Amino acid sequence: MQHATRRATSLLKTLPRPANSTNPRSLSCSTDGRGYQHGCIDVHTHCYLPRYMDMLRARGATSDVPYVAAGATPTADERYVILPGEDKDSTSAIGRPIGEEYFSVAEKLRYMDRHGIDVSVLSLANPWLDFLPADDAVAMATLLNDDLQEISSDSSGRIYGFGVLPTQDVAAACKEVERMSKSADKVRGVILGTSGAGKGLDDPTLDPLYESLAAHNMPVFLHPHYGLGNEHYANTGHSLFLALGFPFETTMAMSRLILSGAFDRHPNLKFLLAHAGGTLPFLSGRLDSCVEHDHEMCDKLDKPFSHYLKENCYYDSVIYHTPALKSVIDMVGADKLMFGTDNPFFPPPGKGARSGEEWVSTSKNMDAIDGLGDKKIADDIIWGNAARVLGIDIEAVGK
Repeated sequence: MQHATRRATSLLKTLPRPANSTNPRSLSCSTDGRGYQHGCIDVHTHCYLPRYMDMLRARGATSDVPYVAAGATPTADERYVILPGEDKDSTSAIGRPIGEEYFSVAEKLRYMDRHGIDVSVLSLANPWLDFLPADDAVAMATLLNDDLQEISSDSSGRIYGFGVLPTQDVAAACKEVERMSKSADKVRGVILGTSGAGKGLDDPTLDPLYESLAAHNMPVFLHPHYGLGNEHYANTGHSLFLALGFPFETTMAMSRLILSGAFDRHPNLKFLLAHAGGTLPFLSGRLDSCVEHDHEMCDKLDKPFSHYLKENCYYDSVIYHTPALKSVIDMVGADKLMFGTDNPFFPPPGKGARSGEEWVSTSKNMDAIDGLGDKKIADDIIWGNAARVLGIDIEAVGK
């Protein structure tokens, strides 16, 4: 399977770029005029690496979700069926069109140039390796993480990564964390789904993995996939599944993890929560009160519930709304927020992901940050916090 690695990295080597395009601050792009000290570091941006795409295509439409199927005509986009049950729902059964913006590093860099993003911290998008047998997941995780390291090393400082783990085999996942910490200097953390090893993040069998992640200073980017309350979203396409099911899923998974005492056992364990932490910022006070007044739970934690949301968690800005960002800042502080785009999802509506248009979803996230009305806070969210937490030297981009 080495051909997939060569194909992935060759995209970087052959990509035609405008002069100075390795430093997007010199380009005319969507951050021009916003007054940021630098461009951006995007911590929530996905790429289905070529090797992973080969696997999805091999599964085909005769497999259970996820799979990639051929388009309706030889020139049509392939279709990606990804979410649980979407192949059974008439409004989503054909999946979504999937083109190079989902798996081409060249397209990722073009998107970054268009929007003034210096650095992208790539992560494999859901559902990661959750659907594979344990042995296959172990082998694929190593290959994908090596691909990610090679792509990042060849990017002139523009790409870093969150690795993927074979959580079906916790011992193997721990070994992969240790291996990456020694041989993958561009991998700055890992991405996990909420299912953990199959029984949720509060499953005690995950404790050795949390210990390993904390010991190697590798934060966890927590991302939803399975949805919560899915019985209510029929006949609404993907809209309510993504808008409601995803944040509810994150809220529940992180709440159970905190109540399991994981952060008391592993105080150095850090999580980056997708979609601004779901509904946790809004509900943190209620969670404090309900835990404190429950006779089964009141003595279970060393600190109030919200302490762990402040001390052990970071939050991306993929929320599109200034008041929501203010809620996160009021709860945890501006030093815990990092810019994200969720690219290549949410492309320009009606225009297509390869139209060359500015992505409205990306601009809305930037607009929400600008709406805070504080230049220092905007700089911290746009690049400063990620640079500090993930150890990214943004001044070295292009050198």
